[in-house]
Amino acid sequence: MRILILGTGGMAAQHAKHFAAIDGVSVVAGVDVDPGRLQKFNETNNIPNGFASLDAAIAWGEFDAVANVTPDSVHHSTSIAALKAGKHVFCEKPLATDAQKAFEMVEVAESAGLINMVNLTYRNVAQLQKAREIVVSGEIGDVKHVEASYLQSWLVQPFWGDWRTQSQWLWRLSTKHGSNGVLGDIGVHILDFASYGAGTDISHVFARLKTFDKAPGNKIGEYDLDANDSFTMAVDFSNGALGVIHASRWATGHMNELRLRVYGDKGAVEVQHRHDWSKLRVTLGEDVETGEWKEVDVPPVPTNYQRFAEAVKTGIQQEPSFRHAAELQKVLDLALVTERERKEMPVA
Repeated sequence: MRILILGTGGMAAQHAKHFAAIDGVSVVAGVDVDPGRLQKFNETNNIPNGFASLDAAIAWGEFDAVANVTPDSVHHSTSIAALKAGKHVFCEKPLATDAQKAFEMVEVAESAGLINMVNLTYRNVAQLQKAREIVVSGEIGDVKHVEASYLQSWLVQPFWGDWRTQSQWLWRLSTKHGSNGVLGDIGVHILDFASYGAGTDISHVFARLKTFDKAPGNKIGEYDLDANDSFTMAVDFSNGALGVIHASRWATGHMNELRLRVYGDKGAVEVQHRHDWSKLRVTLGEDVETGEWKEVDVPPVPTNYQRFAEAVKTGIQQEPSFRHAAELQKVLDLALVTERERKEMPVA
């Protein structure tokens, strides 16, 4: 598979590294509107070709698939252009800025019969995969309650960089720069983490969102800091379970941490994933009587990058697909509606 990386900021280096490490995959080109950034990216990652636009790359045509690492607001137009050119697409999350655009992307991809996947990176967490296996097998019985959280602290300390001065972080705080805030950025991750791990979809949602003051006038240069920083969400799952999901960039002491707890009437599982380690704990069988939890060792699983390459090679679609990501986007869109109207909404 010959893959082109569209957009060379943010996660692009991860895409270049992971795809280059897969047997049978070649990273053949990069695309960016900033010539200096493109040159540096291509030199760093030994990529032979560079283009100033996707149109120019499509005219060249010597690639099979696109890794779309553009800003969120550009995913829709660029992915559709690549698909219409007959290229498979591996898109960063969220798939689009709203569900309507997301389902338009689904329609184009499925009509063309092309492989389409979204990089919901925490599917790479082996402990989550094993937790889902345990839940779906029925070992914990009927799922009754789900807790999930995604906690980051980059508004409190500069673990990844200084958001006050670096555009790669500032744009995430500004709606006019294409951000849907913490809800759109990491909300899609924790919704997937929760529903995938619990083995069930979300059927109803009620959310509250909060934007905190971060600078005089909540503005830095051209950036209006108006995107949401934290959210809490009460959900019903399609299997009847109740859930609570929340996320924040103000979680002091948590650099990047996801947690999921799934409680059934016969047992429970807990996944904790940080930037530096992951754990799976379970309480099953006789341990339920004493409340004892045991840690489970889990071997690595194929990454999204590897599964996308395999899907292109075999022609067999794998998850998470555009359609799955579009369904998640419906929940994100409804969260905004429930914040405005202050009432629960069904995920129709």
